[in-house]
Amino acid sequence: MTRMSRARSARRIAAGAAYGGGGVGLAGAAAVGLLLAEARLARWRVGNGVTPHVPNADGLYGAAYTVPGEPALRLTMLGDSTAAGQGVHRAGQTPGALLASGVAAIAERPVGLSTVAVPGARSDDLDRQVSRALADPARAPDICVIMVGANDVTHRLSPALSVRHLASAVRRLRTAGAEVVVGTCPDLGTIEPVWQPLRWLARRASRQLAAAQTIGTVEQGGRTVSLGDLLGPEFAANPRELFGPDNYHPSAEGYATAAMAVLPTACAALGLWPADQERPDASRREGFLPVARAAAEAASEAGTEVAAVTPTGYRGPWALLKRRRRRRVGETEPSPASPSGV
Repeated sequence: MTRMSRARSARRIAAGAAYGGGGVGLAGAAAVGLLLAEARLARWRVGNGVTPHVPNADGLYGAAYTVPGEPALRLTMLGDSTAAGQGVHRAGQTPGALLASGVAAIAERPVGLSTVAVPGARSDDLDRQVSRALADPARAPDICVIMVGANDVTHRLSPALSVRHLASAVRRLRTAGAEVVVGTCPDLGTIEPVWQPLRWLARRASRQLAAAQTIGTVEQGGRTVSLGDLLGPEFAANPRELFGPDNYHPSAEGYATAAMAVLPTACAALGLWPADQERPDASRREGFLPVARAAAEAASEAGTEVAAVTPTGYRGPWALLKRRRRRRVGETEPSPASPSGV
């Protein structure tokens, strides 16, 4: 699928989210039977996270930066098993812990982490998660990171409905004053036990949803980071290192790669990134694009950020597409601090 056709598909899905509709057409329905048959086999071979253990990573990170009278920043993780950190054994290996440690090191300020993400969650669970995140106005988050979409694809949640729930969640969080970064639907075609043609169908559906998620998020004032093939060529080159034991969820190294891709965008949203790095760099093919085109570009390249710049313009809203430099697995990165309670 070309990027232009993906942009058109993303616009249709986003329009369906806004105005209703978005059901499976006849062409899509013809593939559903095959998709379901092979998905059952793939799920049996993968296990789909049969061990639901998720380390509790909630707590205070970067406590050494505490200054009397200055409150800690608050980070909340929402979404599915990848946001929660399923597949690793230690709290410090979860994406929330890695992000909290990274933000604390860059801001030189402690960060309180709260996780409301739930393994197996789809986008239709986000409303409940947002209510939990905003339940105590005195502890409202400064920034929220949402990672969701994979279960929407595997459980056939309507893409338009999926984007509608996500956009609503972003709108509620932004209205409450939180910055929002969404890690869009990962490319399920990278999962090793998934065979053709399911692999191709999964990749197509994942990227279509990721592009539509970007439109829905940016239109509500959030930012997105494309998780693509689970955040970079490392997964394609080293799947046995970067996938966990169930071959479905990321390993500790995989989550580190994910966190390092999201960290620059989270810091930029909080105003912590150097101002000179906020300007688009033509040498990295960054620039201002119609939001649908930016969404399609991002869905094709993992680690790409899209942020709103103007609410209206020629061919609709415009967005800034950035390809921020991110650390690779094995590079020096902030060491996760042990949580000491929020």
